[in-house]
Amino acid sequence: MTSAYPLAWPQDWPRTPTRERSRFQCSIGGALRYLQDELRRLGAKDIVISSNVSLNSSRPEDPGIAVYFTLNRQQLCMPCDRYLTPEDNLQAIAKTIEAMRGIERWGAKNMILRAFSGFKSLPPPGGSPEQIDWRNTLLLSQDATLADAKEAHRRLAKDRHPDQGGMTRLNAALDAAKKEFGK
Repeated sequence: MTSAYPLAWPQDWPRTPTRERSRFQCSIGGALRYLQDELRRLGAKDIVISSNVSLNSSRPEDPGIAVYFTLNRQQLCMPCDRYLTPEDNLQAIAKTIEAMRGIERWGAKNMILRAFSGFKSLPPPGGSPEQIDWRNTLLLSQDATLADAKEAHRRLAKDRHPDQGGMTRLNAALDAAKKEFGK
């Protein structure tokens, strides 16, 4: 499962080393509406817009945005952290989707399918349940039970506030334990 907050950046997608100013003139609300409209027009389902934007923070340290969605039964992710503000990164993703929809409308449908193939199969942060050593992440021994995993998750979660970025890995570890125990 992908979390909306804190930012769940796709594991194999490189981060932008130096961010830049954009030429977009938008508010975060306007950029969010634009992105949601473009995703709806595209036919995207199961949309999760992940960021470090919170209700009590005016400017997050990391302005990156990762949009996870399903299109034609394929799970996709479009991340962007090129710009200095979350609203500009939202706007960039929305404009990219709008341009890709244009390619499809103008008769190059196979091109759009190939373009989206670069966004599919990106693993969520922390890896898939099969890739996670949940016992190690939750600081448990090899004979740990699912009940032990849940208790360790609760205990460690108290120490790792979402602003510190540790919850994504903890949540992935608990999901991996549940999968192993068939829950």
